[in-house]
Order: sequence, then structure tokens, then C-alpha cells
Amino acid sequence: MVTSDDVGGEFKPERGVFVNRTLNMRSVEAVGYDMDYTLIHYNVDMWEGAAFDEARDLLAAQGYPVADLQFDPEQFTIGLVFDLKLGNVVKATRFGYVVRAQHGNELLSFEEQRDVYREDIVELSSSRFEFMNTLFELSRASLFTQLVALFDAKLLDGVRDYFQLYDVINEALGEAHMAGLLKAKIVADPDRFVDLDKDIAATLLDQRRARKKLALITNSDWAYTSKMMNYAVDPCCPEGTTWRDLFDLVIVSANKPRFFSGYDPIYRVVDEDESLLLPHTGPLEAGHVYFGGNAHLVEESLDVSGGQPLYVGDHLFGDVHVTKDVLRWRTALIARELEAEVADAITFDEQQHLLEALMAEKIEKDRRQAQLRLARAKGRGAEVAAELAEVTARAVELDEQIAPLARAASGLGNAIWGPLMRAGNDKSLFARQVERYADAYTSRVSNLRYETPYAYLRAARGSLPHDRVSHPHI
Repeated sequence: MVTSDDVGGEFKPERGVFVNRTLNMRSVEAVGYDMDYTLIHYNVDMWEGAAFDEARDLLAAQGYPVADLQFDPEQFTIGLVFDLKLGNVVKATRFGYVVRAQHGNELLSFEEQRDVYREDIVELSSSRFEFMNTLFELSRASLFTQLVALFDAKLLDGVRDYFQLYDVINEALGEAHMAGLLKAKIVADPDRFVDLDKDIAATLLDQRRARKKLALITNSDWAYTSKMMNYAVDPCCPEGTTWRDLFDLVIVSANKPRFFSGYDPIYRVVDEDESLLLPHTGPLEAGHVYFGGNAHLVEESLDVSGGQPLYVGDHLFGDVHVTKDVLRWRTALIARELEAEVADAITFDEQQHLLEALMAEKIEKDRRQAQLRLARAKGRGAEVAAELAEVTARAVELDEQIAPLARAASGLGNAIWGPLMRAGNDKSLFARQVERYADAYTSRVSNLRYETPYAYLRAARGSLPHDRVSHPHI
């Protein structure tokens, strides 16, 4: 008898795999995985708090007055955008219209936001805007907004504008990561930083049993990768095996997104303790660790190409966008925030139905109110006065009932910025990017275990505004 344990445990809706383009897992011959925030999840408060602290200390050493700055993990979410011209952090709809904005430590009022962005839309191709693709951006956003406040107060000598301010922060965060300051803290105390998922090894084992070829492709260096995978995955591997036995290929310091678009050379790590390298030519061999390289070598070595490989990662641009745009690989985005957000939405479901019913009535009242006003304008004022007063009164009542429900709905996910995939009543800019470049998205890799490596993952039927005419339940 097949039990729930055989297929990854009891299914929970928030652990679902959500599909934009139908994905037949049986036809996927190889699966590549990112590591950080993909195979290994971190305690975001701890990780990003540590990144913030390291960057702040580096900035303080350069003479910036930042000693009192503090990281607030609830302040931001992924999918927001830095406006480097105006020094704002904004949330936009799929069409680029700003629906919420923060300057420094203060949210802009609706009137301020409307005035500032009356003629501007967010274009990610513009150097003016930088997208928050991954959880690594949370510490950056916290630094940026607090430093904008210092800049506006003329306390940052030598910084001429918000573009330069962003670069200063970028350099500090880059040094914190590249110099190993942050990763040394994590390796020294992984219990504090890592959010363990006991089903990761079982998920990968199921894929291997289904004859998938697996590759680990990470930007992290070998020393950090080996220590973290040993810690997070080895305890859940079958006796006598390690995480190394799960992968056909291991590639570190991959330099994504260039890994997917370039033809960089590859090196073999010949002394894993010292991370010594030798140039490598020819197919990549199982059992070795490689440094750098490019995706074309992976295709050749695993004997897959085109739509056959699937790559799974958390970085919307570096892992998903470029992979899909350049290679046409199948793609899956890991967005851990979805888990709590979907759970919250399920809890809110009864209120959501009430909100939709009230909105449907409000639409009808607004339509009737408009018709009556037109009749009044045509000289039939006395005839329609009573009904117009009645309809207007009911519309006001509906507004009062709708307002608190709408506020509650807009606070699902993040209390300040709202749901990850929505911007008001529209899809968010983040949702548009996911829709365009990710074949599937889910909150963690182990969710794939429930679907199994043999699943036929069907895309949901897309909805259009006119669908409600013939399908009112949509």
C-alpha cells in the first residue's frame, strides 16, 4: 500500500507547486539546483541581519555615520524596486504603475505617491530601477532607506546622489559576502542561521530513482558549499552516503547569471581541502567538483539540451530569467515567502468571499448610480431623485463594509507591502516576471517530492476580464 510518507507526507496547499506552463516531469532528464535559499534555506532574520551588520560596520569604518542603524526583517519583501533617481523603494503593478512607495524611513501618502509617479512607470530595463530579486536584497533595502534619510539630512559627505548611494551600499554588501566575513559566521554557528528541511535528501533521492541526472550549480565557493551541504543534507542521507552521492555534477563559483549566457572556462578542484584548481577540458566527470564554466558544458556532459533540463533557484533574474531567456531551459522559482502568504490567504478565504460579494454589489450600485445621474442630467431629476438617494446611501454603506476587508486583504503576506504576487487588484511586477520566466514556482524544493518525478504538472487556465461574463464564479 502506498502511504503519504512514500510521496512526501500529507499535502498542504501552501506547499503546492504552482504552474505557469505545463511541465511534464517525466520528460525532464536533468535537474540543476542552486544552493543558497534553494536547497538550503536560512533563517532570514539571522542571515540578513548578519549581512546588514557586516555592511554597516564596513560603512562605519569608512567614516559614514551609520553606527545606530538597525535591521528590521519585517520592513521589506522581495519583488520591490529601488528607484535610484528619487531614492525610493516602490511596489509596482505588472504594467509598472507604482501602488506604494517609501522614501527614507517614511511611506509616501497616496497624494504624494500620485504626484511623484503621475508620469513615470517602472521599467526594469532602465538604469534608474533595480529589482529586488531575492531574499539577499532585504538587508540592502534596509540599508538603502535608512541611508537615504541620512543623505537627505546632508550627513553623507562625498555622496552626490542616490545612484552613488546605492553603489556605496552594493560595495559594502559585496565585500561582506566576498571577503567571507558573513559566511564565516554562518559556518561557525549553522544552527543559528540554517532552517533545516529534512525532506531535501529524500526529494533528490526520488529524482535519482526516476533516473534524473542532478547537478548542483551554485555561486558559493567550494569551502562554504561543502560545509553547508555536509551540515544541512548529510544527516538525512541513507546510511553510508553523503550529499555528494546525490549529484552527477557539482559546480561552485559558477558566476551566475553569466554561467547561463557565456562560455567561461572551467576548472577542476583537485585539492578539495585547499580548493586548488586545474584547467579542465572535455566532458565533466561525475564525482569531481568544478569551478566556473558554463551551462553549455553541463548540457554536453549530461547529454541534454533545449527543453529537457530543469533549473531550480531562488534568484528571479540570475537563476530563472536568464536561464529561460538564453537557454530555453525549463525553470522553477523557489520563493519561501509564498508558504506563509498562501496559508494566510486560506485563513482569509471566508472574508475574501464576503469582500467579493460586497464588491459585486458595489459594482452594480455604481453602475445604477451612473445611469440615474445621466437621467438627471437629461432633465429627469424629479423622476429619479428618490432612487438615486437610495442607491447612493447603499453605495456608502458598502464602502464602509468593504474598506476594512480591503485593508486586511492588502496586508496579507507583508503588512506594509501586501501580497507578493498582487499590487492592489492587479498582479504585481514580481508576478509578471514569475509568469514570464518561471515554468513553475513553489516555496521549497521538497515540495517537489509530493508531486513526484513522474508528475504531469498542468498550468491553471488563465483568467481574462471578460471571463466573469460567462463564468461568474471566476
